[in-house]
Amino acid sequence: MLTGKKIVLGITGSIAAYKACYIIRGLVKRGAEVQVVITSAGKEFITPITLSALTQKPVISEFFSQRDGTWNSHVTLGLWADAMLIAPCTAATLGKMAGGVADNMLITTYLSMKAPIFIAPAMDLDMYAHPSTQQNLDRLRSFGNHIIEPQSGFLASGLEGKGRMEEPETIVKALDDFFSEAQHDLAGKQIMITAGPTYEKIDPVRFIGNYSSGKMGFALAEECAARGAKVTLISGPVTLNTRNANITRIDVENCEQMYNAAIEEFDRCDAAILCAAVADFRPENIADKKIKREKDDLIIRLCPTQDIAAELGRRKREGQRLVGFALETDDENANAESKLKRKNLDFIVLNSLRNKGTCFGTDENQITIISADGAKAYPKKSKDEVACDIVSCLSDIMS
Repeated sequence: MLTGKKIVLGITGSIAAYKACYIIRGLVKRGAEVQVVITSAGKEFITPITLSALTQKPVISEFFSQRDGTWNSHVTLGLWADAMLIAPCTAATLGKMAGGVADNMLITTYLSMKAPIFIAPAMDLDMYAHPSTQQNLDRLRSFGNHIIEPQSGFLASGLEGKGRMEEPETIVKALDDFFSEAQHDLAGKQIMITAGPTYEKIDPVRFIGNYSSGKMGFALAEECAARGAKVTLISGPVTLNTRNANITRIDVENCEQMYNAAIEEFDRCDAAILCAAVADFRPENIADKKIKREKDDLIIRLCPTQDIAAELGRRKREGQRLVGFALETDDENANAESKLKRKNLDFIVLNSLRNKGTCFGTDENQITIISADGAKAYPKKSKDEVACDIVSCLSDIMS
C-alpha cells in the first residue's frame, strides 16, 4: 500500500546509517517516492551520492543548497510528504525532537511535518535504557509519533538486549502495514472517475478543447485505488500514466465517447466522481478535410453535447453516490449549488479561476465541497492532498 506514497527519510549520525540504503530500496520497490534529509553527522557514515542514486533525488542536508540564496524549505517538505521516517535515529536526535531544538534541517522538517512520523531508534543498550532516552521516547509517543522499537542489540559486556536499530525490512513493513490498515475504507467498492479534457473536432487537424491536464482526476483515481477500491478511469486526451494496478483505464477523445463509456460503466459502480472538463458544445458539422483560409471570417455553428452528469444523476439508484465538479469564474457558490441540485449530485467540488495557481495544468488546487448540509472551504494544497480530502468525504457518505 505504499504505491504513490511520498516518504521523507531522515538519516542521522549512526553506524546503522548504511542500512538506509536497504530501507530506500524496500520503499521504492513498493512504489514509494523517497526524499532523503540527512544530518551533517549522518554524512560521515554514508555519502549523499549513494542515497541520491537510490532515490533519484538530490539529498537535502542544509538549509541553503547554494550561495545564491537557493534554500530548502522544510515547510514544503512537511506538506509534500505522506509520512516521515527517521531511521536511524540517534539518542541526540531523539532529545532534540522531544525538546523542539530546531538546529538542523532534519529537525525543522520534523517540526513542520503534517503527515504521520515513524522513528527507528539506533544506539547501544546503555544509551537506549537510560531514563532520559526513555523519557524522550515516551514524550515523542505522546505527540502521536510511531516508535519502531529496536528488537536486539548488545551491551558492552556482551549481554543481549534492546538497542540496535530494527531491520530494514521490518521498518518498511511497519509503514506498509500502517497505510494498509489506515486506508482500506473503500475496499470492495467499484468507483468510476472521469478525467481530463474532451476534444471536439472541427476538421481533421483542429478541435474545440480546454486546458485540463487531467492531474486532479488521476490523483483521485490513485487515492481511491490506494484505499482499496477498484477504479475505472475514463480519461480524455492527457499525457499522464496510472500507477496502481487497481485502476482500469479507458481512453476517449470526445464527449460522445466519454458519455457512452460512462453510461456503460455507471450501473456497475458504487460511486462516480465526474472530474473531467467536458466540452458543453461541439461543432454541428465536422469537415472531412482541413478547412482552408479562403476568406476573412469563418462561422462554426455549435450544438450542445450530452450532459453526462445530468444523465447519471437521472439514472442514479438508491445507495449509489455521485460527485461532480464545478469550475466557476463568478457567483461561484450559487452556481455550484444550482448544479448540485439540477444534476442530483451527493456533493459538488467547487474550483474557482480566481484562485491563482490552481485549476488547469497546475500541481495545486483550492476547493470548496458543497452538499445539502452546507459548504466547507479548504486551503490551497497539492492535488494529491485535495484528492485525499475529496475521497474522505466520499468514504464518509458511503459507509
